[in-house]
Amino acid sequence: MKRIPVSMPDLMGTEEKYVVEALRSSWVSATGKYVDRFEEEFAKICGTRAAISVCNGTAALHLAMLALGVKPGDEVIVPSLTYIATANAVRYVGAEPVFADVDPATWCIDPARAGACITSRTKGIIAVHLYGHPADMDALNSLAGIHGLWVVEDAAEAHMAEYRGRKVGGLATMATFSFYGNKIFTSGEGGAITLNSPELEIWSRRLRGQGVDPARRYFFPVTGYNFRLTNLACAILCAQLERRESILERRREICAAYREGLAEVKGIGFQPAAPWAVVAPWLFCITVTEDKYGMNRDDLIRELDAQGIETRPFFIPLHTLPPFVEQSRKRHENLPHTDRLGATGINLPTYNRLADEEIESVIEVIRKAGRG
Repeated sequence: MKRIPVSMPDLMGTEEKYVVEALRSSWVSATGKYVDRFEEEFAKICGTRAAISVCNGTAALHLAMLALGVKPGDEVIVPSLTYIATANAVRYVGAEPVFADVDPATWCIDPARAGACITSRTKGIIAVHLYGHPADMDALNSLAGIHGLWVVEDAAEAHMAEYRGRKVGGLATMATFSFYGNKIFTSGEGGAITLNSPELEIWSRRLRGQGVDPARRYFFPVTGYNFRLTNLACAILCAQLERRESILERRREICAAYREGLAEVKGIGFQPAAPWAVVAPWLFCITVTEDKYGMNRDDLIRELDAQGIETRPFFIPLHTLPPFVEQSRKRHENLPHTDRLGATGINLPTYNRLADEEIESVIEVIRKAGRG
C-alpha cells in the first residue's frame, strides 16, 4: 500500500543548482552570498528593516528572548495551543510561560484572555499565528502598549500570511520563523528573525554569533550562542522563495479541494478565517465532533492510518504537559477553547506534490468513516 504522508518538501526548482553552486564556492558555513541574499529577500517580503537567519525556529524564539532581555523571574504570556518550542524558549532564559486561551474565531491567542494574565512580572506576549492564521495583532499591540510590554510574532507556521493587508513578520517588536522540513518554505532545518529596530538587530546578530565584537576580531565582550544558518541552507531557501507564489497557489488548491469535498460531512468542522486574515496554507485543519460524526478524533486518525493516510492530531495543550502542568494548576488556568481544540483537531496531508486523486482518497475515507 502506498502511504500518503502528512507532509513532504517540494525541492523541484533551483534548489539543487544553488546548493551545488554553494558547494563549489567552498562557502558552506555561515557566510556566503546565499546568506546575504536570503536575508535581504526575506526582509523585503516581510516588509521589515532586517531578517536574521538562524539554525532553526526554536533558536529564533530563544534568540528573541535573549535580545529582549527576558530573565529569571519574568513572565511571558503565550497561547497553550502551540508547539512546545514557544514555551520552551521562555524557559531557556529562566522565565515562566503563562498560558492564555485562544479565541474560537481565530484559534489564536485571545487578546482579552491575554490581558487577564498580565501581572507585575509580565514582560511580553508571544502571538502564535496558529496553523497559518494571523493573531489579532492590533489588539495585542494595543494591549502591550498600555502595559509597556513587547510582542513577538511566532510565525513558524504562517509564511506569507496577511493581517489586514500586511504580511506577518513586521507586525510586532520581532517575529520568528521556522523552515523545518514540513513548513511551506523549507531548508530542512532553519529559521529567521525579522525586525525593524536597529538596536535589536545589532544585539541579535551579536548574540547569534557567539557574542563577538564586530569591530574587534575574536574579542567576545558578552556570552553568545552559535545560532547561525549555513550558506547551503540559505541556498535552498533562496530557491524556495523564487517559487513562493506557485507553492502557495498549489497549497491553496489543495485546501479548497478539502473544503469542497468535506463540506457536507456532518461533524467535520474547518479552521475559521477572520475577514481581515489571509491564512497561510500550511496544514489543512479539521475538527471532529463525535456525536455528529459517529466517532472521535483519535478513532478517525486510526482509520485514516489503516488506509495508508498519515495525519497529525492538533498540538497537545501545553498547560497539560509535564513541564508546565504544575505551574498552570497553581495559577488556576482555565482554557476551555484550547482543551476542546486539542482534543478534536486533525491536520490532513498538505504538500505541493499531493496528487488530486490522493486528496480524493483522503476525502473518501473521511466520508465513509462517519455517519454520512
